[in-house]
Amino acid sequence: MKKVDFKAIEEKWQKKWFEAKIFEADPDWSRPKCFVTFPFPYMSGPLHVGHAYSAARVDVYARYKRMCGFNVLFPWAWHWTGETVAGASERIKLGDEKFIQALREVDGVPEDELKKFVNPAYMAEYYTRYNREAVKKLGLSIDWRREFHTSSLCPTFSKFIEWQYLKLKERGYVIKGTHPVVWCPKCESPTGEADRLEGSGVYPEEYTLVKFRFNDFYLPAATLRPETIFGVTNLWINPDATYVKTLVDGERWIISKEAAEKLKEQLKKVEILDEIKGLELIGKTCIEPVNGRSLLILPGWFVNPDSATGVVYSVPAHAPYDWLALKDLQENPELLKKFNINVEDVKNIKPISIVKVEGFGDFPAIEIVSKMNIKDQSDPKAEEATKIIYKKEFHTGILKENCGNYANQPISRVKQQLIEDFKDKGFFDVMYELPEKVVCRCTTQCVVKVLQDQWFLNYSNPEWKEKAKDLLSKMKIYPEEARKWFEDVIDWLHDWACTRKTGLGTPLPWAKDWIVETLSDSTIYPAFYTVNKHIKMYGLKAEQLTENFFDYVFYGVGDVEKISKEIGIPANLINDIRKEFLYWYPIDLRNSGKDLVPNHLTFYIFHHAALFPPEHWPKAVGINGLMRVEGEEMHKSKGNFIPLRQALDDVGADITRCTVLLAAEDMDDPNWRNTSLIEIRNNLNALYNFLLEIREIKDTREDETHMDRWLLTSIYHHVEKVSKNIEVLKTRTALETALYEVWRSFRWYLRRVEKPNRNIILKATSIWVRILAPFIPHLAEELWEKFGE
Repeated sequence: MKKVDFKAIEEKWQKKWFEAKIFEADPDWSRPKCFVTFPFPYMSGPLHVGHAYSAARVDVYARYKRMCGFNVLFPWAWHWTGETVAGASERIKLGDEKFIQALREVDGVPEDELKKFVNPAYMAEYYTRYNREAVKKLGLSIDWRREFHTSSLCPTFSKFIEWQYLKLKERGYVIKGTHPVVWCPKCESPTGEADRLEGSGVYPEEYTLVKFRFNDFYLPAATLRPETIFGVTNLWINPDATYVKTLVDGERWIISKEAAEKLKEQLKKVEILDEIKGLELIGKTCIEPVNGRSLLILPGWFVNPDSATGVVYSVPAHAPYDWLALKDLQENPELLKKFNINVEDVKNIKPISIVKVEGFGDFPAIEIVSKMNIKDQSDPKAEEATKIIYKKEFHTGILKENCGNYANQPISRVKQQLIEDFKDKGFFDVMYELPEKVVCRCTTQCVVKVLQDQWFLNYSNPEWKEKAKDLLSKMKIYPEEARKWFEDVIDWLHDWACTRKTGLGTPLPWAKDWIVETLSDSTIYPAFYTVNKHIKMYGLKAEQLTENFFDYVFYGVGDVEKISKEIGIPANLINDIRKEFLYWYPIDLRNSGKDLVPNHLTFYIFHHAALFPPEHWPKAVGINGLMRVEGEEMHKSKGNFIPLRQALDDVGADITRCTVLLAAEDMDDPNWRNTSLIEIRNNLNALYNFLLEIREIKDTREDETHMDRWLLTSIYHHVEKVSKNIEVLKTRTALETALYEVWRSFRWYLRRVEKPNRNIILKATSIWVRILAPFIPHLAEELWEKFGE
């Protein structure tokens, strides 16, 4: 069997495509158009095989649509905005040896280049050059004339972002407000998803502080379930932690030392009076605020002083951890004696049932601990049990008769009213906390800060949410089961801090000391692709791209002759730019990893709904899983990071494309395996030889039989199946059909005929190569040429 030189074939055809400019798409009103996009990647490092997976799915769709007669535009750009690049550069300045070593060994950055990475702009430019070559080597059918990068370092794109934010502010979607945000104390800026080294998907959570009277102080216990105050039996304090007596907004509180520092960032005036050990509080009593009962303060080493206030109240009937902790103490009298706690007082603490919930008796926490055979507080099953009880009680729980004015009411309906009522009475307060650790890309651990006079995207606006839902209802989602996820995100999405003080980006046009953050400048930028061709072709300057210019291009608003005189761009050119936009918009397909559903892709929906009429709303979004390597999450720290350039250098484009495309579809996570690479390389090698050999069979016949007709019918069925699956982005099924099912039909045919029909073989192989072309375009082109087609 002849060994195929995949790389030589790929270089040959990529050169031919480039010279022929076959992917440069211009408006052609006689043909249907198809505009596809892939979210621009961050330029803080090399693209990896996960990028190849998402992008190859777009390219398969684009190539298929071209073959169906569509005029297809697939543009590309690079994301320089935010702390992603600036933070990486900062780590080099700080001499982060582990990070620098990864740049040397994984990214392959030469020493002379590495020294220049202290300049974030240079680092971004280096990775843009490096990754552009990778994208080209992958054989993506890109119109490179429209390429750009974000941030103020690309002034024309910055003018587009300025226009976008002026429109959003004008329509009431950018507001100044007071909100809790994830905050980097070093950068002195909100830390968005893309600006984090650790803590993706983590947002501030609102804790209710229930104030227990302790002499002339309060012990504010933090909870996410304030309705359980009616079932409190005791307080938990960590005896080894450091607590402080403080004045908080003039009220005397005892909280953990860490909590005092956090509250200073949350618009509370905090004055520390004294420092004490938690041990000093153990065995004392406090008064719960609702019914005035006296409760014991017990030792709880599970209480984390760095979580909320470091004070926790106990509801053993409805909280598995509380029941386990109480049981442990009741069964350990010697420990209680060390703290001078009366053993009988602790043994007399009984769980108080306050919630009726379907499927459980009076004491759900006790029942689930027994049912799941949870041994103690350190048992991992305790966390699972807690989630089950909390979810069940919130969604289906009814408060019992011992819950005062809230008795016989569903928790889900009455919870917020209870909080407001008890706030009014002075029983409750509020604190924000991060449920998990978040680290900024500058390597600083983040906190929650309540910002005043900060600019926010008003995603909590009910009118805007309805518009987003309207757009979503009209848009196709692949796979359809992701629609519910989008609906949920639209519902829970709160106002979003859209600016920061550090990093690369576009200054906010009316407050230039703020920079538009990384997820907030990457929403409607596909519209910029439609105009950037002319901007680059005619050398238009940023100062010419005024608000009036963009208003006319995108909305048709204004007098083009007057605008032409104002900005010095010929009216006919402005009209051509508008026509280009009108031809390509809306976007027909955008595909991305599922990690972008809770942020970028939902923001993309919100902003299109806010800024464009329905006829320009996106038509479809595809979602796919996240690449794993040999079954594990891919990460540089694990030593299993596969740069795209490395994969292409090792095995070439078509093998890489097949490996990723056959690995998964829909939202399942693909898996990069060496065994798959080897198998696919062998299969493509065999395919190439098989197709050439079968067309050269000498011993053939001319007459047509039912077996010949069967082969063609079978091929046509495969073509239909491939088409249907590409249309809904089931790219694995489509490729499996195009590659393996067609091959099986040929083998079945050849086993059942003495001599094949030459004309049928030529026709069937010609069809086969065409349906393979979207997936393995280089090999398909080579075979097509060999066929003499």
